[in-house]
Amino acid sequence: MAWMTSAEGWIALLTLTVLEIVLGIDNIVFISILASKLPRDQRERARKLGLSLAMLIRIGLLLSITWVMGLTTPLLSAMGQDISGRDLILIAGGLFLLAKSTHEIHGNLEGQEETGGGRAAASFGAVIVQILLLDIVFSLDSVSTAIGMAEDVVIMVLAVVTAVGVMLVSSGTISRFVDRHPTVKMLALSFLLLIGMSLVAEGFDQHIPKGYIYFAMGFSIFVEAINLRVRARNAPVHLHHRYPK
Repeated sequence: MAWMTSAEGWIALLTLTVLEIVLGIDNIVFISILASKLPRDQRERARKLGLSLAMLIRIGLLLSITWVMGLTTPLLSAMGQDISGRDLILIAGGLFLLAKSTHEIHGNLEGQEETGGGRAAASFGAVIVQILLLDIVFSLDSVSTAIGMAEDVVIMVLAVVTAVGVMLVSSGTISRFVDRHPTVKMLALSFLLLIGMSLVAEGFDQHIPKGYIYFAMGFSIFVEAINLRVRARNAPVHLHHRYPK
């Protein structure tokens, strides 16, 4: 616990916590979209369970740093390029994110509107499994950042726990805001497409600086904030609801 007596340790903890929160926003959005398929009384529980699983996975990976670093060992070679276990996870996760986001956009905009009670709600277990799979992918990125930013495992774990605590408090607000503004939901899904593409590229060792991605997302949010302000009095676009409200 020597880091507690040094300014560098506290600065590392604060910086890493902020980065973990930023990296976790896309996780919150995806969890919120998946949880919206459940009956209303189960959504909050799904969000909290999903974020709690994300925290446990990240802590587990941090405590298994040797194993995580071993994921970079090449497993196979394709077209003259070495592919490691980490690469396979990133590629699979990125493709899943691309497919899932595209499916959600189609379902909300051009999918058939269900009448009456709507389609049967997704099962709680199925939603949690999907959240768990994406938690693993997002956690790799988060843990890699933590390892690069700090040398003390205690600082890494504290940053992850604090960041997840902040996300647990804010997840309900973010989820309600996304549900209330359909254009924001489409923008969020487009961000997930962007993240999915970057994960696939990263899996093939084509590194895209995260600054470019964050700038694109931040600028889009800025433009959308202006749109919401200017068109506050207009009725929002009506998305198709394929599951019970």
